Amino acid sequence: MKSNVKRIILLVFEWLIIVLLCYGAYVGYSFFKEYKRATVNGVLDYETVVVNDGDGIRDIAETLKTSGVIKFKTTFLIKAFEDGYAGKFQPGSYEVSREMSLKDVCETLTYVETDNTPVNETTRFTIPEGYSVEMMGKRLEEKGLCKAEDFYAAANKTDYGYDFLKDIPDKGQKYKLQGFLFPDTYEIYVGSSAEEIVMKMLDGFASHLKEFEGYEGDYSMYDLVTIASIVEREAKLDDERPLIAGVVYNRLDINMKLQMCPTVLYAITDGMYDVNQVLYSDLEVENPYNTYVYEGLPIGPICCPGLASLKAAINPEKSTYLFYHTDDETVGNHIFSETYEEHLDSRIKK
Repeated sequence: MKSNVKRIILLVFEWLIIVLLCYGAYVGYSFFKEYKRATVNGVLDYETVVVNDGDGIRDIAETLKTSGVIKFKTTFLIKAFEDGYAGKFQPGSYEVSREMSLKDVCETLTYVETDNTPVNETTRFTIPEGYSVEMMGKRLEEKGLCKAEDFYAAANKTDYGYDFLKDIPDKGQKYKLQGFLFPDTYEIYVGSSAEEIVMKMLDGFASHLKEFEGYEGDYSMYDLVTIASIVEREAKLDDERPLIAGVVYNRLDINMKLQMCPTVLYAITDGMYDVNQVLYSDLEVENPYNTYVYEGLPIGPICCPGLASLKAAINPEKSTYLFYHTDDETVGNHIFSETYEEHLDSRIKK
């Protein structure tokens, strides 16, 4: 009898250990997933987060957790200290999303005051990487900064005095400045016009022109920005962006159609990227942005890429890969293949 009781107790203990180990593994995976998460490309659901005067970094972490932006305070703390944001957070009301990377959350909560921008006369707005002109216009109108239609009109002009705009071709693209409005957090005077907002974002792009210095390839800056825009919509992980850019170049080099799904999504969603699935019928849509129908690059950028994607387009990683597909949706990494047969085989769950 005692032996049976001991056996039952031991069995219960073993199961308890298994449950605890499984729970620990789940928590560990969730922690790592949050720490490594990338900003979702699309229309984000924002939460208003208030940082009060005197709040310390742990107070801010608690606020973010309470609002649902993060699950683990420690992931935010690690990222803040690791990337040098600790001690730079400023009081104010911010809009952040649980779909933003922790780095983007930190950057949004960080504000450096300059001498010529009095706080009581300015307002801030954030444009995530991968936003299209269409998404920006909607976002700015929702924030009450300008009318979307005014922003669209301003984004279709090139007479802003920047030399890099002179070489933008007229290919019938929707917005001539698509790709050149740099995604970042900006501060503008309250009541600024759509043109002034556009100029701020063009200033942002101009600040990174040095990245193009020394480029010796055959593609124009406009082509490079177009490639970067595709990379931006295709990649979630920064370390994969150069490799994805390399695949784009490999296909272009052999006159193979790019067949990149984001170019289809841009066409069928009118630039809003509010559809997650591409149907086979969508691939046949007659649209000059659709790289399933037309060879070469689309007629223009399909979004406004961030710095990592621009760098990837200018300095792609050389490989013999021609294909790739998503491996883990939650992480956003890809499996790369040299042949179509390998590409199909790698899609089979084993």
